[in-house]
Amino acid sequence: MATSTKTKSKSKEKSLTLSEALNRQVANFSVLHMKLHHFHWYVKGENFFTLHLKFEELYKEAALHLDTIAERMLAQGALPVATLEEILDLTTLKEAKGDENAKQMVQTLADDFDMICTELTEGISLAEENEDQPTEDLLVHIRTSLEKHRWMFEAYLAD
Repeated sequence: MATSTKTKSKSKEKSLTLSEALNRQVANFSVLHMKLHHFHWYVKGENFFTLHLKFEELYKEAALHLDTIAERMLAQGALPVATLEEILDLTTLKEAKGDENAKQMVQTLADDFDMICTELTEGISLAEENEDQPTEDLLVHIRTSLEKHRWMFEAYLAD
């Protein structure tokens, strides 16, 4: 797998390169895309119609984010992960269990969006350190969208 020049992360963990951070998001959006399909197909209950449509909207958006990040990597000479084994090895998300009720599905997605937003912030910093404004802009756009979805899910879950 091709990678870009290493940059120093502000955390004490192993430093990630920008392409490693992007590849993590390729893996995350791959898992998220499948999880959203799963939730779309298996949601039940009084909110079926609302959530069924919302999950469809989100899996279409996840597919766009996945493709955009992967194509950005390719444009930079990096290789995005493209096998299930690589995806499952790199993702920081968990697959759907299969027994979630509608409320658990929404909570899981809110948590996933929160995790991805945190990781996107790291990627934004790496892009900035690499003076890669197009990648920085791309990640800011994705994070903005996920933050809005997370807020909506949290409002949905509020009593």
